[in-house]
Amino acid sequence: MTLLLFCVLAGMTVIMATAWAYQRLARNSGWTDVFWTYGTGGICALAALAPFGQNELPSWRQALVAALVAIWALRLGTYVAVRVSGGAEDARYAALKSEWGDVFQRRMFGLAIVQAPATTLLSLSVLLAARRPDPGLMASDLIGAAILVCAIAGETLADRQMKAFKADPANTGKVCDAGLWGWSRHPNYLFEALGWIAYPVIAIAPAHPWSWTSVIAPLVMFGILRFGTGVPPLEAAMVRSKGDAYRRYQARVSTFLPRPPKDAVK
Repeated sequence: MTLLLFCVLAGMTVIMATAWAYQRLARNSGWTDVFWTYGTGGICALAALAPFGQNELPSWRQALVAALVAIWALRLGTYVAVRVSGGAEDARYAALKSEWGDVFQRRMFGLAIVQAPATTLLSLSVLLAARRPDPGLMASDLIGAAILVCAIAGETLADRQMKAFKADPANTGKVCDAGLWGWSRHPNYLFEALGWIAYPVIAIAPAHPWSWTSVIAPLVMFGILRFGTGVPPLEAAMVRSKGDAYRRYQARVSTFLPRPPKDAVK
């Protein structure tokens, strides 16, 4: 397990250093997210399939966990890649570029590289799920898979609702509050964090105390999205872009956990 975690860290360090170089050449920092998503999915899937114990071939549980993390990466990575290929830079990075000025690329390198240890922490949960020693698939495996599938479906729905809103010329300059976006200001981030609950659900077994450390993945992802590089920089960029319209949206709609908008509550 320790060797696998070291390999994940080393591999992701190379991937994110390459991501930094590529985004600099492409002049679009959004490519960093593409490299991170595909890299995390690929390297975690390979780690999940690595032999352990007396098994030369991956177990059904290993195959399931590898498939889950690969499906997540393909969906999210492709979505981000298509968006970045359009040329528009993510509002978060555009705001950082304006704020950091001449030192943007230097700080961007640090922001890219720190994602390697973040992936390593996430991979711990993936590995614990894949290496649960109980033979054969169990109900917890199917529940974990269902959680991830539902999370991907929810995130996909949120992305489509935002895309449809932006595609309507009548909404130019407005803040999206349609569908899921009327109950949470960041439903895509919410479902992203929820998806990582799948791995502790698969991993945790009362007979194996170490399996409880698998809760680190959803906790790390929630922390990153809610308090790190997700919500705070995006909201700051939206306030600068939309001004009072976004401030009114903030006052009405929950930041993360869904609830009815305040003007709809009687």
